[in-house]
This record gives sequence, C-alpha cells and structure tokens, in this order.
Amino acid sequence: MTRISLKHAGIRLLVLSTVIAVTCPGWADEKPSADERLQKLLKRFPDADKNKDGKLTREEVQEFRQKRQRPRGAVAEPTHANVKYGKHERNVLDFYQAESDTPTPLVIYIHGGGFVGGSKKMNPRLVQNYHNAGISMAAIHYRFIDGEDILLPEPQRDGARAVQFLRSKAKEWNIDKKRVACYGGSAGAGISMWIGFHDDLAEPDSQDPVERESTRIQAIGTIGGQSTYDPIKIKALVGGRAWEHPSIFKAYGVTTAEEALNPTAEQQKRYNESSAITHLTKDDPALYMIYSEADGPLPANARPGQGIHHPNFGRDLVKKMNELGIENVFVYTGDNKSGASPQAMLEFFQKQFAKVK
Repeated sequence: MTRISLKHAGIRLLVLSTVIAVTCPGWADEKPSADERLQKLLKRFPDADKNKDGKLTREEVQEFRQKRQRPRGAVAEPTHANVKYGKHERNVLDFYQAESDTPTPLVIYIHGGGFVGGSKKMNPRLVQNYHNAGISMAAIHYRFIDGEDILLPEPQRDGARAVQFLRSKAKEWNIDKKRVACYGGSAGAGISMWIGFHDDLAEPDSQDPVERESTRIQAIGTIGGQSTYDPIKIKALVGGRAWEHPSIFKAYGVTTAEEALNPTAEQQKRYNESSAITHLTKDDPALYMIYSEADGPLPANARPGQGIHHPNFGRDLVKKMNELGIENVFVYTGDNKSGASPQAMLEFFQKQFAKVK
C-alpha cells in the first residue's frame, strides 16, 4: 500500500510543483492571493486549502508542498507511541490523533508479515491524508506465532484486544467509538477480517474495563487477504502448493503435509476458529478488498506458499458476502485494467462511517 501511496503522491506533487513554478514566479515574496491560477490548483488539490475557506493562498500552497516533500521511507510521528494494550511485550500500539473539536472516527492499521514479522511503522503521507479527512489512526504490533506456545488465532485475539483498548481511550483520545475500521495486508488483512466477522468478544461483567468494550467494527479494508487459514480449504480454493506456506504449518504447530491435511478434531476446530470466513454472518461490516497477485491456475512447478495472496481468496469472500447481502468491493490490479489507491479505501471508510447513526 505504501508503494501505491508514494507513486500517486509523487505524480501529484510533480504536477503541483510544475504549475507553481510556471504560473507563480517569485510568489514567496508576494502577499497572499486568490487568483485564477491558484483556484485551478485548488480544484486539483483541495487538501491544500488549510483553513477550508474555498480560496487557496500561496502560503497554503507552500505549506502543502512542504508537507508532501517528506523523504521516501519517512516514518510518521505518533501522538502516543508504544502504548501497552495487553500483557505481551508485542502488545503495543501507536496512536495518531486528528485535530477535531468532536470525536473522530478511527482507522486501525494492522501490518502483514506471515504472522512472523512486520512493523507498525506508518507512512506520514498516508497518516496526513486520514487526518485531513478528520480521521484518527492507530497501528498495532501483535504476537508472532512460534509453532509451539503462540498459534493462530492468538494474533487475531491481540488485534481484537487492541480495538477494545482504543475504545477504552475514547474520551481521553477524542475517539468516536461508533466509527472504527481495521485494515491491513496479508496477515494484517486476515486479522482485520477476523475482527470484523467474529462475534463480539466483549465481556460486560469483566473486572478489566478494556474487556468490557466491544470488538465490533464498522468497516474493513484488505490487501491480499486470506479468507481462510485452513490448509485443506486453501488447497481446494487456490490449488498448487499455496497451502504449504511455512507460516500455515507454523500457525498450527504441524511439521508435515500429512499432519496439515489430516487434522484431528481439535486441530480442525483451530482451523475454523482462525479463519475469518467461518465467522461471517449477515450483520457483519462492509469489506474493501485489493488483490494484485497473478491470477489463474498455479503452475505445476509452483513453490510452497506461492499463491498465498491469490485473488480466489477475495472471490470466495465476494460469493459468500453477496449471498448474505453484505456490501463488498473487489479490486484486482494485476491486469493493469483496474486501479486501486489508498484514497479509494479511505473514501470507502468514510462512506461506511457516514451510515452510522
């Protein structure tokens, strides 16, 4: 997602810089103006209008340009960093607060990495885009699977706990509890969907105030997400050797293909509990999906794990969500015919938040 963001932001910045250079020579030494050229810029870059008065000044253009000229690979600075939300050392999150006089919607980023790696670091341009829309953001770490003590669905449960913790901070951090979304890529996508589709894990009578909060969210965004982590279903859905991905074996503490494809009743129960689609019901939130991995049947010489982000995972979700009457958007970018961008996902979240009463 970062690559897409940087590409589009870079093109927009180039256009903005070129127009300014040609049409506004020496503007830095002049008084603010709302001339015709600046208003044309306003139509293309509405976020540059800082005070939202409908008139773009050259000072606003300069500030907007400086914000977008952050170096590639830069990391956003959170309002609150490495805040503990659970007992484990990786149960930490960063929070990026949007300026607002009223409680803001919240979008939680959950990183990918096969449940064994990844980071919650955020791209500053992405965070700024959400802040410009009046949406706060959070990014979480979660426990990594180890094949022994930490298996699926523990990372998913960490994600749900993070949602509860952030809701418990609603008053302090100016969060609207009714407008919360999760998104991520790969493992982060799987966690996001699991949170969105799972029944509420709130425990109203718990002595822990965090556990009393709801885990239900209002929208989900995914990039290359897996509808299931059941190796038997992955084999049927995708084919090839996608089901032999090392993280799938590690996720359940199995070491051989025979173990993976012939689970005990207890192991099958874990497969089901860990897979988002098994929890899907008609009252679940809308989903925005992006897939870019090669489509079609996997080659005969496919590597173990190849195809683990296959579009068939998304099609599997589309079929069941359509049957249940749940709104969903499936975008496939691998054919260069369909486009997807961080902005499109942001607008999808805004649409879902607007439905909440």
